[in-house]
Amino acid sequence: MWDAIALTRMGSEMHMARLIAVNPEHRETVVFSAGIELVIPDTEKRTETVLPPWKA
Repeated sequence: MWDAIALTRMGSEMHMARLIAVNPEHRETVVFSAGIELVIPDTEKRTETVLPPWKA
């Protein structure tokens, strides 16, 4: 469940550990009951520019 929340709310499952870290009171929860509120941390927007070799 944590990975799905990280993906939908933060853009990637790779943010799951950070999501759990800011919500330590729920770290052992696998399925959330209705009404549970989680803190969703801001994520940095990474923009990668890939230039062709002749422009690098």
